[in-house]
Amino acid sequence: MNYKVRFEDLKLIDYQKAWDYQEKLLKQNIEQKIAGRGTQGTLIFCEHPHVYTLGKSGHESNLLINSDFLEKIQASFVRTNRGGDITYHGPGQIVGYPIFDLESLQLTVKGYVHLLEDAIIRTLDQYGIDSDRLEGATGVWLPPEGEKPQRKICAIGVKISRYVTMHGFAFNINTNLDYFNYIHPCGYVDKGVTSLSKELGVDQNFNEVKDLLRKEIAAVFQIDFV
Repeated sequence: MNYKVRFEDLKLIDYQKAWDYQEKLLKQNIEQKIAGRGTQGTLIFCEHPHVYTLGKSGHESNLLINSDFLEKIQASFVRTNRGGDITYHGPGQIVGYPIFDLESLQLTVKGYVHLLEDAIIRTLDQYGIDSDRLEGATGVWLPPEGEKPQRKICAIGVKISRYVTMHGFAFNINTNLDYFNYIHPCGYVDKGVTSLSKELGVDQNFNEVKDLLRKEIAAVFQIDFV
């Protein structure tokens, strides 16, 4: 029997509010596990207003602007408890937060991240875009092409508590990539950032991409939405 998952599209939501909601769902799942009851996963899709988030292992020096400039570009800065370094969230980006019980899915943490990457890669493949993993780095990357360097199209940073996941991925669709100019994305200084719309030369149907991605997540994780 496939793992049962509730899907929620929270649309545009403040980063802290979404984080608080994830913590609530995480706590509920852990309490259910301790009590010996079955857990139910949740897959959250959302967008955030302009925000830079710094992971536990990140360096604040990778944020290249001060608080005054943050205010000027209408962005905020949040230190978070996920893995990874600094990244940007903003409108036009699919942010996914799976609250999954890895024990129920019979997955390791590495296997879980691998399947998240698979779902993104399979979605990009439907748009004719070749993508892959990068050795030693999480996320999904496009290979060098002409003068274009390796460039990240999806960042991944997670937290696991008692084998229950939170945080997740940020998939650039119609994202304003100018905001990445103010950070060293994920700590890298020699690689680029891209989006689906940049690669295809035109803004994409955001809801269509979300639907395709949701189906690919269901397929690779072998889950049923309820």
